[in-house]
Amino acid sequence: MVDLHVHSNKSDGSLTPSQLVNYAVEKKLHAMALTDHDTIDGLDEALSAAAGKPLEVIPGIEFSTEYEKKDIHIVGLYIEYHQSGFHEQLQHFVDSRISRNKKMCDALQAGAGMDITYEKLLEEFPGAVITRSHYARYMFAHGYIKSLPEAFDRYIGDHSKYFIPREKVTPEQAIQLILSVGGIPVLAHPILYRMSDSRLDALVSRLADAGLIGIEAIYSTYEPREERQVRQLAAKYNLCISGGSDFHGACKPGLDLGSGYGRLAVPDDVLDILKQKLPGSAR
Repeated sequence: MVDLHVHSNKSDGSLTPSQLVNYAVEKKLHAMALTDHDTIDGLDEALSAAAGKPLEVIPGIEFSTEYEKKDIHIVGLYIEYHQSGFHEQLQHFVDSRISRNKKMCDALQAGAGMDITYEKLLEEFPGAVITRSHYARYMFAHGYIKSLPEAFDRYIGDHSKYFIPREKVTPEQAIQLILSVGGIPVLAHPILYRMSDSRLDALVSRLADAGLIGIEAIYSTYEPREERQVRQLAAKYNLCISGGSDFHGACKPGLDLGSGYGRLAVPDDVLDILKQKLPGSAR
């Protein structure tokens, strides 16, 4: 089995890249993709930790982009992240996230009366790329909410009063950046965007035209009918199937590496088919 969507503490997970590798070996996974949000900071460590172990570590990333005022995530697999110019292009995504975070902190201060700033988030979570998960953990730690889901329901979910979308970073831009470094762009967890069937179809069609190669049809929270729906979209637009747990360690209690909430299973042939889309020979 494989897991093609995993996070470390370099973004919003709780385990270090090395700990993730060791846990994946313990779980007897054949491959794991480290796909931290808008950062590649954990990839060297993960690849080094996997040396000599029976595990393929796939260098990846998960870009957060904006489409119709929704956060849309594009995963990149097998990115050649040391390519010249990639870091400069990646900085555009980082700058967009920082700008959004500062504005959202301002909104929470003014509207919800929270003592929260971007600088305080960085102090509380040193070395991490700040995501909405960090907002939730900060609010919980400082007594503003009674549970982590409450943060998204009341304050920072896509349809909440204080949510501010990313600026000028589109899914198409993420796809092109991933392709430019030899990677495989995958639309992450499309069911989670809570779009109508027609709007989701339009999004997938648009991204397929932009060069999308895969779509996450196997995911921890999907019901069987939802997986069928995504598989049908994949067939309609000639996309490969991908799948992953979206493991975050202690930051998503009950969701385990490789098996999600207990029913997830991503077979090796999912990865084998994706590899056939890589430029040149399969890795």
